[in-house]
Amino acid sequence: MDFCFVHVITYFLLLFLIPLAFSHNNQNNNPKLSVATTTTTSSTSQINSNSVLVALLDSHYTELAELVEKAMLLQTLEETVAKHNITIFAPHNQALERDLDPDFKRFLLEPRNLHSLQTLLLFHIIPTRIRPDEQTGSTRHVTLSNHHIQVESGGELEWVVDRVRITRPEVITRPDGVIHGIESLLIPRAVQDDFNRRRSLQSITAVKPEGSPEVDPRTHRLKKPPPPTKPGSPPALPIYDALAPGPSLAPAPAPGPGGPHHHFNGHAQVKDFIQTLLHYGGYNEMADILVNLTSLATEMGRLVSEGYVLTVLAPNDEAMAKLTTEQLSEPGAPEEIMYYHIIPEYQTEESMYNAVRRFGKVRYDTLRIPHKVVAEEADGSVKFGHGDGSAYLFDPDIYTDGRISVQGVDGVLFPVEELEKEKGKEAERVKPASRSSHAAKVVVKQRRGKLLEAACWMFGLPCKNP
Repeated sequence: MDFCFVHVITYFLLLFLIPLAFSHNNQNNNPKLSVATTTTTSSTSQINSNSVLVALLDSHYTELAELVEKAMLLQTLEETVAKHNITIFAPHNQALERDLDPDFKRFLLEPRNLHSLQTLLLFHIIPTRIRPDEQTGSTRHVTLSNHHIQVESGGELEWVVDRVRITRPEVITRPDGVIHGIESLLIPRAVQDDFNRRRSLQSITAVKPEGSPEVDPRTHRLKKPPPPTKPGSPPALPIYDALAPGPSLAPAPAPGPGGPHHHFNGHAQVKDFIQTLLHYGGYNEMADILVNLTSLATEMGRLVSEGYVLTVLAPNDEAMAKLTTEQLSEPGAPEEIMYYHIIPEYQTEESMYNAVRRFGKVRYDTLRIPHKVVAEEADGSVKFGHGDGSAYLFDPDIYTDGRISVQGVDGVLFPVEELEKEKGKEAERVKPASRSSHAAKVVVKQRRGKLLEAACWMFGLPCKNP
C-alpha cells in the first residue's frame, strides 16, 4: 500500500518538473527568444519619428489630428503602421471648421457617439499605399472601418475618392505611408444613418410621459387629443370656449393659464396697445378699466397668445364720463360693458366702412354673449348702436398690429335690450305722477265750474267760468 502511494507521488513530480526543466534549458540556450519577445511588445508601444502618423500630428491638418486623439485611435493606427503601408485622405481644416454641419459635428463629439467618430476617421485610411501615377481607372479599396471606398483617376488633373476631389495628392510622403489632401469630409453611410436616427429621435427608447385622461365637462366624455397644428394656425376652439368664466358664472375670475403653443406674445401686444392709448391721449379711462378695475388686459393677452384676434371699440374719456355710478356699481358691470366693446375679429376702419357701404347694416359678434353690435354707414363714417345709444367711429386705427385692432368711438355702447329697459324704468318713474296730477286737476276744474255757475244764477250776477 505504501509502495503504491510512493510511486504515484513520484509519477506526478516527474510529470510537472520535466517540462519546467526543459523550458528553462531552452531559455538559457537561446537568449534571443526572450529578447525578441520584449522587443516585440516594445515595438508596438514605440513608433518611428519618420512615421506618417507623426507627420500627420505635426502637419497643418490640425483638426483631423485632434479628432484622431479624441477618438483614441493612436494605438490602433500604430499597430496598423507596424504591419502595413497606409494611405490617409485628410480633409483640410476649413472643411472641418466651417463647412461641416454644426449639428453633425456636435453629434460626433458626444461621448456616446465615440464609435461613430472612430468609424468616420477609419473610413479615411486604407491599409495600402495609393499613388496617383499608379492609379488608373476606378478601383475599390477596403478601409480600416471595413467599408469600401471608390477611388477614380481620370488623369493628372482629376483624381476623386468617393466623389470628393483630391486637391493635394501626396502632400506628405513617408516610408510607411502617404497623405493626400481632400476638399471635404468623407462620411460613410453607417455614420450618416446613425446621425439621422439620433436627429429624428428614433433611437430614444424612453417612454413619453402622458397625463391622465381629461373629461369634457360639456359632453361628459373623454377628451380626444387634438390633432397636431402648424405654428401660427388659427385655434380650433371658438373664442367663447377659450374665455375664462365671466361675472355671470363666477365672481372675479382669476386669469386662466395660457395655451400650450404661445406662438404669439399676447401679453406684450396688449401692453403695447394700452401704452398706445395713453400716448394717443383721450383714452385714459378705457386703459384704467382694462388694467385696474378688471382683469381684461390679462384675459386679452391670453387669448392673443393662443391665436385669437380682437377688435376693440374704445370709448373716449368724454363718453366714459357720461356713465353713471349706478351703471358701474353693479357686480360685473365694468366687465360686461367692456365685453360688449370687443369684437372677436380683426377689423380696421377700411374693412368696416367697406362692409357697411356694401351691406348696409352689419352685425358683429361681441364677447358679451349673445349680444351683437350693429354697424351702419352715417355721415361718411361708421355708426355703431341704435338711436341715443349710438357711437361714431371717431379715431380710426389707433392701434393695428395684425392681431389686435383698436378703434376709437365717441360713445359707450349698450345692447338694445338694456336701452329698452332703461327707457321703461324712466317711463315708470314719470307716468304715475303725471296721471295723479291730471286727475286732480280735472276733478277740481269740474267742481269749481259748477259752483260758480250756481252762485251767479242765484244772485243774478254775470260770471265766466275760468
